[in-house]
Amino acid sequence: MLWTRWLVLLLCWGGTGSERQADERDAVPAEVRSDSRRERSPPPVEPLDFGFVPAAVYDTHAYYEPGTIGILFHMVHAFLYMVQPNHFPKDLIVRVIQQNLGAFKIEEWRKSGLTNALLLQWIQYESGFLVCASFGVVFVVLTPIIATCFCMCRCCDNCGGEMHQRQRKNADCHRGFYTASLVGTTIFIILGVLIALAANYNISSQIKSTRRLINTNMRDLKTFANNTPAQIDYLTAQYTTSKNKVLSDLDNIGPLLGGRIHIQLEKSVIPSLDAALRMAGAMRETKEALENVSSSLEVLQEGVGKLQASLSGERASLSNTLSDPACTNGAVSHTCNAIRSTLFQLGINADFSKLPDVNHALANVNTVLKTDLSNIVQRGYASFNDTPRLVKEQTKNIVAGVKGMLDKIGAEITGFSKMFPVEASLANFTIFLNERHKVIESYYPQMDQMDFYRWIACVAVLCMVVLVLAFNILGLLCGNCGYDKQATPTTRGCLSNTGGNLLMAGVGFSFIFACVLMAIITTLFVVGGNVEKLICEPLANRQLFKIIDTPFLVHPEKKNFLPGMLFQNPNIDLTLGSMYRECYENNGLYHALQLETMFNINSFLNRTVYNRDLAKVFESVQVDLQGVMLLEQAGRDNLINFANSGIGQIDYQAYLAEVNKGVTVIDLLSFCSDLEAQADQLPRGALENALRGHASSIRAIHRDQVVPLEQAMSTLNQSIKLLQRTSTDLPVKVTNVLSAIDAAEYLIAHNASHVVKQETKMYVQGLVGYFKQYTEWVKNSLTAEVAQCKPISNIVDSMEIVGCSFITDSVNTFWFGLGGCCILLIPSIIFSVKLAKYYRRMDTEDVFEDGQENWN
Repeated sequence: MLWTRWLVLLLCWGGTGSERQADERDAVPAEVRSDSRRERSPPPVEPLDFGFVPAAVYDTHAYYEPGTIGILFHMVHAFLYMVQPNHFPKDLIVRVIQQNLGAFKIEEWRKSGLTNALLLQWIQYESGFLVCASFGVVFVVLTPIIATCFCMCRCCDNCGGEMHQRQRKNADCHRGFYTASLVGTTIFIILGVLIALAANYNISSQIKSTRRLINTNMRDLKTFANNTPAQIDYLTAQYTTSKNKVLSDLDNIGPLLGGRIHIQLEKSVIPSLDAALRMAGAMRETKEALENVSSSLEVLQEGVGKLQASLSGERASLSNTLSDPACTNGAVSHTCNAIRSTLFQLGINADFSKLPDVNHALANVNTVLKTDLSNIVQRGYASFNDTPRLVKEQTKNIVAGVKGMLDKIGAEITGFSKMFPVEASLANFTIFLNERHKVIESYYPQMDQMDFYRWIACVAVLCMVVLVLAFNILGLLCGNCGYDKQATPTTRGCLSNTGGNLLMAGVGFSFIFACVLMAIITTLFVVGGNVEKLICEPLANRQLFKIIDTPFLVHPEKKNFLPGMLFQNPNIDLTLGSMYRECYENNGLYHALQLETMFNINSFLNRTVYNRDLAKVFESVQVDLQGVMLLEQAGRDNLINFANSGIGQIDYQAYLAEVNKGVTVIDLLSFCSDLEAQADQLPRGALENALRGHASSIRAIHRDQVVPLEQAMSTLNQSIKLLQRTSTDLPVKVTNVLSAIDAAEYLIAHNASHVVKQETKMYVQGLVGYFKQYTEWVKNSLTAEVAQCKPISNIVDSMEIVGCSFITDSVNTFWFGLGGCCILLIPSIIFSVKLAKYYRRMDTEDVFEDGQENWN
């Protein structure tokens, strides 16, 4: 039917094959395929969230735990391993199948002697079964013969048939031994019957579970068929996720592409503008420093004159004080002379009157600052930072074209997915499943009827053994209850005699049923044992798949039968075992059937998602940045005028020489302290008080005049050093700033196209990366999530459970228990015959004249 072919190919539309087709070179734009070793690595692509494919929930749990009866199953498996310990004969079976299928010429086999060799190998493998089967056949054949001979022997009063019991001293020991042996044998036979009965019941109960497995497997197949179209639609719909992300990036092409261009150019542009901006700051700092120098110089020149007058007056006044007659006193004259020798230190040390003013340089700087260089530089920043807007404006038409192409690609993908009648095929598959399910359900009454007949047959077989058990048990009860130690063999009671007769009846039925039971057991043993060893065990360890997957086995002209049957291409490396493993792991049917080798959608995705036209569109991206002006001519003139402002002609050394001097020759506070210390050495009086007054006056001069002058000198010192640093190689610095700006403007004007092309490559790689994420997600989803084929492996596992665990193990357990019963019938016959002699009433007995008789 046509729909079955569509079912096999239902997922072909969305996968990405493992092979790389020749036209994949057309998939990725030429820019993206450039040598990455000569380019910087592209920025990482933002991961996309495609969500989760709608998952199918399957009901079948293909696992069977037998429970308590599993112990019996293990016992049977152990027995079969003892009978047949050889490994699975894979090679032997393959060669036998190949011979029977005519893969090789029969004449060649006969000439080479391979037929006999295979037969010998097969006999060697089946040696355990053959030995056991031979024993069963011998048992079946000999049992009627032995029974006939036994009957004839007893009719001739032999083999225990003579109704006479001789006197023995240990008769009680013999009777007790035979009774215990028969009881033990009977118990073991009962255990065998119970084992067989449990196996018989297990078959019936598990057949009911078979219906549950059939229903859940059918329901899972329907779930598989119903969910697959929704999963395929979900895969198709998720193209919108990558498409929307690409559209978002296209809408933000200004910040993204323009921002990347801006980042690449700013490595040269921003440092040059920063240098110009720092130069504008230096101009303002230079003006402030020149103003500080001018004002500080005026303060110092005026203050030094006033300080000179104050110190001269104080020096004269102190000299008059030291001229006091009191200083002529011998004890005081030494101190006065010491003070008089330090009066010359009360003078000015620095002379600021000879320093040149900086008014000319200050005027030039003020003229330069009339042009706001900072504002000009900020306009340069704004012009350069406007790059994203320029990119967006100049790529407006390109973006519109790309959006149209993306819509076309989405329509092609959707249209391609609709080319395959997936839903119709799966609908037909669902109808087929419903019909098959109804057909299977129609066989349920027949299955129940057949199981009932099977159950009756098994019970009838067990009843044969139960009948023998009944005679044995009744014979033991009647014989032991009716046995009288004081009675002679000829005077035994009716109950005891009945017990003996029942035991002999059990012997008779044992002979009658034994051959029938052994025939049934042998047949079930050979069939069930070989099914377990040749089918169930290799199916459990998947060795059976290796046989089926043997090249050219199923068909002599087809290497692999599964792809040959499904795709008419037997050379595809697809095997039943590999498909089962993939489905057992609940992977997608696309991956399990290796549909990429049958229909590779990768080339289609390359021609659509990785469109060459998309690359060509972006190749035409041209961004004109020549309108970007970093520094206007007014700013350039401003920098040149600042370099020629004259701050380099200032005599900084003369200023620093005077500033580094002190305002006075000596520290006035130290002088005051020394003067007060010397006054303390004088006797108390007018002279001491006068010296202390002069010390106070000098401190006041220091506080009121020297301290402000020192502050003005500090300001002058800092400003002069700042100006000296600024003026050092100022023309060279300005030239370097202008050169850097010229180089940046040249880069923008002449080399921006290379940067634009390079960043466009990175931008396109980002867009392509979104589609790569989509295709990779589709591939992973097809591998593991879409059309998960767990129901297929569940069917195989369910067949194994039903055929092996439910039926074969139970059948093997049945013959195992029944076989034990049949084997134990032999000692049961012997012990029953022996024991019946002590219960039955004899016709004659031994008589002794002394009257001392002992039958015990």
